[in-house]
Amino acid sequence: MLEQETLDELWLFDDPAQSESRFRVELEQGGPWDDTERAELTTQLARAIGLEGRFDEAAALLIELDDAAPVVGVRVLLESGRLMNSSGHPDAAAGLFRQAASIAHRADLVFLRVDALHMLAIVDPDGTEDWTAQAAAVAEESPDPRTRRWLVSLHSNLGWYWLEAGDPAAALESFTEASRWADLVGTEDQRTWAAEAIAECTAALEESEE
Repeated sequence: MLEQETLDELWLFDDPAQSESRFRVELEQGGPWDDTERAELTTQLARAIGLEGRFDEAAALLIELDDAAPVVGVRVLLESGRLMNSSGHPDAAAGLFRQAASIAHRADLVFLRVDALHMLAIVDPDGTEDWTAQAAAVAEESPDPRTRRWLVSLHSNLGWYWLEAGDPAAALESFTEASRWADLVGTEDQRTWAAEAIAECTAALEESEE
């Protein structure tokens, strides 16, 4: 099974085409990877292709994966769900993310369980608060700093949810929590984004009070 840090080094989320190229090179020239690790890399190749809008091509890659390892099954469900959501089918995506969260829980794949719950908070607006709370509880219990880094995104996403819902006070509370976790376990970019979110939210709150 791949360490998440290995995938982090390959991903450039603001450049899916370059990420695709990196994963192709890794699959062709990297390693040595075992069959399960190659399958995991392929799920990320599919994700990059999906971010470029080539949904059918990405789905075909995922369908071909038949590794029995739970980590591969969870990753296939996660990336299939992201494809469904990106192509305009959030309800179908939610079902896939629920399956991913359930299998990850049973297999003790904590990082991926939080990922699935975080995606459920995105695709199921009526359950955003509950899914975020579940994900945050799981992440906070983890001793792994990389898993706890999810708390930055979770609280930040909830902040934007509240801001879009017209509740800047609740949003500021979430953004402040995101900033706290960014200081504890986040990246430099996350600390910057958290500060920017707080500034934007504070301005919105002041405007609403005028």
